[in-house]
Amino acid sequence: MPQSHFRIMLAAIAASCSVLTFDAAQARGDARSQFEGLVQDARQATAARYQATDDKGNRMDTVKIIQDDTGGYLAVYHAEAGGSSNTYLATSTDILTWKLAIELGKHATQPYIYECSNHGFIVAWEEDPNNHIQLNYYPDRQALLSGKATHTFNAPQTLSHCAEGTPSIYSVEFNTKPADIMHSTIDVGGHYYRDCIADRQQRGTLTDFTAWKTAPADKFNDAIEAWGVKGNIGDRDSVTFKGQELTLIEGMQILGNWATWGIYCYDPATGKADRLGISTTKGSTAFANPSCTLLRAPDGRKAVLVTLFIPSEGSSPGESGELIYYKTY
Repeated sequence: MPQSHFRIMLAAIAASCSVLTFDAAQARGDARSQFEGLVQDARQATAARYQATDDKGNRMDTVKIIQDDTGGYLAVYHAEAGGSSNTYLATSTDILTWKLAIELGKHATQPYIYECSNHGFIVAWEEDPNNHIQLNYYPDRQALLSGKATHTFNAPQTLSHCAEGTPSIYSVEFNTKPADIMHSTIDVGGHYYRDCIADRQQRGTLTDFTAWKTAPADKFNDAIEAWGVKGNIGDRDSVTFKGQELTLIEGMQILGNWATWGIYCYDPATGKADRLGISTTKGSTAFANPSCTLLRAPDGRKAVLVTLFIPSEGSSPGESGELIYYKTY
């Protein structure tokens, strides 16, 4: 092949690769923009409920909701009872109204629920005293609804002797067939109280439900701090929307000022985060403890479900507390 033809061929290949790279970046950007649009405007939600409570009147603070394989939905949340904050499980058929099923743990806050590929469930929460992450495994739905965990793991404080918590679960992989939680790898998100001054992100691995290893998640921290966040960077939740992994994270602009809580959307493809402009019916301005789930709405359509805690310091009348809303697409 003449050298000139070879150079032309290389140039054509390079141009093609550039187009593919541009197209992939454009697709990522389009997916992120659509996701952020679905999340940001609670006013235009398909359905929403402010100040969410269960049928017993318990506040559903920091609720995490998932699809129930048998129909309907499952939720874990914490509420004050008997002088402590406890974690509860509730069921629903419409996402907005909830029936208390059982108390799962005492002195347990910021819960998270994850259904494994074997249809077992992991519920993680922040346990006190000595605030730390606790993970509980329920082998099936019946065990979950009866509150009978077969395995429990209390993660030691390794990054902060003051507090580690607000767990989330990115993934659960089983290393044997049939699936056995004692032969698994669990990817766990959380926060640690850095220097006992402010919360920052951590990411840990629980192996075989016995061995724990964790480290600061500085990619998250750097992306949120780039917005001038000086206060806590805490709760988070991740989804894969149209093939793109995206994470919602809370950040407190000014340490100790609850009115400055905001929600950020982190994109690992770029290593950057967008600050979201959440809009509510009456115009609340502070938002924390985001969770997000992709599921089927009660009418069967695909939906993005979001829950946020609206602190009283940044709330409008009738909106403080837990907000649940979803948007079909």
